[in-house]
Amino acid sequence: MSLTQISPPSAEPITLSELKDHLRITDANEDALINGALVAAVRAVEARASLALLAQQWRLTLDAAPGETVILPLSPVVSIDAVSVIDAAGAPQVLAPALYETAPGSPGRLRPAAPWPNPGPRLDGVRIDFTVGYADAASTPEPLKQAVKILAAHFFEAREAASEDRLFTVPQSVDALIAPYREVRL
Repeated sequence: MSLTQISPPSAEPITLSELKDHLRITDANEDALINGALVAAVRAVEARASLALLAQQWRLTLDAAPGETVILPLSPVVSIDAVSVIDAAGAPQVLAPALYETAPGSPGRLRPAAPWPNPGPRLDGVRIDFTVGYADAASTPEPLKQAVKILAAHFFEAREAASEDRLFTVPQSVDALIAPYREVRL
């Protein structure tokens, strides 16, 4: 099983200007560094919570057709765009939506409704393409945006690597802010 981003988000959930206001920085001297901290913080928050903060497309690849419900590894799932089985010639064959049931949301799920064709004799024979994330920055929950700001500020202020006398950890407030949105999986 592997997960690959097909299409990244077109923007970030908070702007450079919003982050600079949070940092209380008015000049443009460190905009590149601040923007790098912003992008890193967004990706870190998304990874910690298995979330997508803005709309983006992903592909989940499986070795074989699932026998039961597949829980998609990112949330919130907006749509399941296509399910394909790779045939013996190596070409993807898109399955008819009647062959599976979907449940978007948090977590998004997909379940076979009828038997699927077997993938050709290869690994990574099934592809599930799906869209996750909030529609735009305005619909991204404020606690998640605050977690990004706190983590980006931490990255900006703690630029050096950890050393013997200095150890860096993620601020506890970040985990507290994303906890209500994190999917608990057993």
